[in-house]
Amino acid sequence: MPASTRDINTGGRLRNNVQLNTFDLTSLGGVRTVTRTRDTPPTKVVDSLRFDLCEELKLQDGVSEHDQCPPGTRACLTKINQRTGEQDRIVAVIPMAQSANLEPISSANSSPKYLSLVFHGAEYPAPPLSMPVRQSLNLTILCNPQETSEPKFIAYDGSRLDLEWTAPAGCPFKEEEEDKGGGGDNKEEPTQPENVGSGIGWFFLVILLAFIAYFGLGAYYNYSTYGARGLDLIPHRDFWKEVPYMLSDVASHLCSNVRPRRTSSRGGYVAV
Repeated sequence: MPASTRDINTGGRLRNNVQLNTFDLTSLGGVRTVTRTRDTPPTKVVDSLRFDLCEELKLQDGVSEHDQCPPGTRACLTKINQRTGEQDRIVAVIPMAQSANLEPISSANSSPKYLSLVFHGAEYPAPPLSMPVRQSLNLTILCNPQETSEPKFIAYDGSRLDLEWTAPAGCPFKEEEEDKGGGGDNKEEPTQPENVGSGIGWFFLVILLAFIAYFGLGAYYNYSTYGARGLDLIPHRDFWKEVPYMLSDVASHLCSNVRPRRTSSRGGYVAV
């Protein structure tokens, strides 16, 4: 059984298999009734839709069984004819969605955010030719995290009834257990880039500690072995005294190589 069918039948969470979104429809459970009135002089026609997203409808007390949809119906459309001074008359009872024929289709949109559900029912004669046409209920749940409105009867063309509902249930979310567990939908966490700056810092820190250890141990050796004092404590003092001169020679050599050579303007003649 498809995941979407299972979740709708149990009134739990609906998973959109295409876009990998999860929707919680539990807040929309229970029997709901939405109506619209159409003027058809000299009468009026009231279209009354009674539906339950999570369970099958139960028969209403005080209403003839012939004026109700058969057992197993999830959405029932009743057409009532009203005339002033006369008793209301039920002229049509149409099962828009039935558990045996439900075949739910779900789709989601990100901008604007909404969830679309299509439920199917049995065939019913549709005007003007009165040919049997399969019925369906198209429910659009608009995302509103703060407010739940009453469902609205939008249109009915003899085959499909369009219903619109604004509720938090139209906003998708992901379950924490799906992010943690293995459902085939887990994504690998992005690898953190290595911090190159900290590696360079550690390198220079090690060099600094090596110099400190070198001078400290050398000074201790000179003091304990030769009884040196002051500048004589510096290990390899003669070498470090020559370092500035060596650096100066290196700098001079580099500058002489970089400095451009002057060319003679005397056509290659050399003074003698």
